[in-house]
Formats: sequence, structure tokens, C-alpha cells
Amino acid sequence: MLRITRVSGTGLPLRGDDIDTDRIMPARFLRAVTFDGLERHVFEDDRKTTKHPFDERRYQGAAILVVNTNFGCGSSREHAPQGLQRWGIKAIVGESFAEIFFGNSLAIGLPCVTASAADVRALQDAIERESSTDITIDLTSGICETGHVRFAVSLPRNVRDAFASGEWDTTGLLLDRYEEVNATSARLPYIAGF
Repeated sequence: MLRITRVSGTGLPLRGDDIDTDRIMPARFLRAVTFDGLERHVFEDDRKTTKHPFDERRYQGAAILVVNTNFGCGSSREHAPQGLQRWGIKAIVGESFAEIFFGNSLAIGLPCVTASAADVRALQDAIERESSTDITIDLTSGICETGHVRFAVSLPRNVRDAFASGEWDTTGLLLDRYEEVNATSARLPYIAGF
């Protein structure tokens, strides 16, 4: 099980409220049987029509996405956080997140922490001024900091504890207790009989 207590790296500011999952991952890419290659399609339609931070050379390799309110609203597609994570995003700092997007992110080990609007804007400004600035999010202490900005971030306690213990990783939990799972399945007639 993978425990996640800190995430560090450079940032990518993405300004705008109510950025929905159809913009993050257009619907035509939902037909994939696996999530492989989804990173190529993150914000594909937006990137075709406007200058987009995901295309800027200075943000390539960024690990922390910094967004505004209601990020990930719209449909419940899990492809959106999958594509972001496969692009290289390891955590997201935002003013607020859509509930289903937040849950889909938790399921793949992608922390989404919230902060005040003023702190999010200050972090976006700092990244735009100096894209090589390292950012560290400490999930345990609830602090996000760079060389220029330090502020509180929050995460529901049960989610923070799941990241710290590794319990967010349900597959890892099953594999960690594989013998117990096997023994239980052997006793279940609707599984053992097949």
C-alpha cells in the first residue's frame, strides 16, 4: 500500500471556475478500454482553441495543479483525474472540487486539497512569476508552501488518514491480505462453485 503524506514539485496554474470533466477529458475519449494514453487528450479541445497552460513549455513536468472553484464539475467520468495523473499531476490545490471528481481522485491516489481563494490566487501568481518554484504540500500538517507563499490547506480528516495509512489504495489492501481474501472466497458458494 502506498502511503501519501507529502507531495512536492513544480506547479501549473489553471485559472477559471467551474472547469468541468468534459473540458478536462472530452467525451469521445471515454471509449477506451484502459486509461493508457489519456494524458495526450487532457484539455484537448481547449488546447486547440486557446493558448493553454498545459501546452506551455515552462509548465511541462509540473506535479501540482492549482485551480479555482468547483473544479471537476459535470459528469462523473473517472477518465478526467486519470488523464491528469497520467500527464504527471500528483496533487491538486483548489478553492473547491466537485464531489464525484474528488472521490475519483482519491480512488487513484491523487490528493485534492482546498485553500482560500486568496491563497490559491497567490500561489497561481507565484507560479506564473517563477515556474521553477518548488511547491510542497504536507497532507499531515495541512500546509502548502513555496519559497514565497505558505498557507493552510484542508482535506477531510478521513481522507487525510486514508492517504497517510495507505488505505486509499483498495487494491493494495486486498493484495496485502491476499491469503484472507482467498480463504473467504473459498467459503462463498457463489464464488467457490465456479
